[in-house]
Amino acid sequence: MSAIPDLTAPPPGGNKTVLLFWAPWHEDSVSLKESVLPALASSSSTLTFGCVEAEAQPTLSEQYNVTVVPTFLFLADNGNVTERMEGTVEIAAVTQAVQRLGNAIMAAATEEPTEEEVKEEPLNDRLARLVQSSDVMLFMKGTPTAPNCGFSRQAVEMLEEGQIAFGSFDILSDDTVRQGLKEYSDWPTYPQLYAKGELIGGLDILKEMKEDDSTPLADQLGVTRELTLNERIAKLLQRHRIMLFMKGVPSAPRCGFSRQIVEMLEEQGVAYDAFNILEDEEVRQGLKKYSDWPTYPQLYVDGDLIGGLDICKEMQESGDLADLVKG
Repeated sequence: MSAIPDLTAPPPGGNKTVLLFWAPWHEDSVSLKESVLPALASSSSTLTFGCVEAEAQPTLSEQYNVTVVPTFLFLADNGNVTERMEGTVEIAAVTQAVQRLGNAIMAAATEEPTEEEVKEEPLNDRLARLVQSSDVMLFMKGTPTAPNCGFSRQAVEMLEEGQIAFGSFDILSDDTVRQGLKEYSDWPTYPQLYAKGELIGGLDILKEMKEDDSTPLADQLGVTRELTLNERIAKLLQRHRIMLFMKGVPSAPRCGFSRQIVEMLEEQGVAYDAFNILEDEEVRQGLKKYSDWPTYPQLYVDGDLIGGLDICKEMQESGDLADLVKG
């Protein structure tokens, strides 16, 4: 993973950006800078990531009203802050915010079009593009983390409870879209929910769908439910009979412990799969709780945790490792 640049000026416009304000004396913020942010950046190719040392860059800190570290800012491509997370942050919440930023239609959709742009793209064409910009698209007042009305807030909560990934558009930021979508959809109020480009309806319709216990909301919308972290981990464990969770990859381990356990498996001459926990901070932290094992590498066989390097060394010396991995 490449290092995240330290900024001394606001990021240039034109890109959605995730900024982390940090301080070298704050251990959690250093960890976020060195591990979490690079992992998020490696899986988010459409976003730009940057770090700001808060006390060394007082002008930037003042500009963005940053008073504590760590602070995450999520910027639209026009530079506006769409979400903010301050102080103690949950990595899962940061990951979700990154996903929302990637899915959201930001400045390109919210800026008033020029006369030339209007000629190039009629309003109905623009609306058609917006409603199809995400499999599930919510037109709401405000943003998912800062709804500006109770109805929008409830819609967001129901989608999140249903573990449904969705894009959003703040209709308060663009009156042309706000008024035009009412006619386009023949629906007079907000929020409005679209799935696969088709209007589902407003909050009442969404409530009725959620109350239908016979069919999950995701299935009713025709989309795939997002996996919970534990479900993701369980799926990873099923990827191969022998799964190694390590720092780096077998051909390029990123720590000595991982290198040693790779060498043990290679000596056994068995096929196995590996997962680089440095590329997914959510899995890296979640697997520690899932397995009740605090360190890496971790070796699994048939979905069961065998242990880390020390246990594998003991098993290798006793001959038990060969018996186990060769089945």
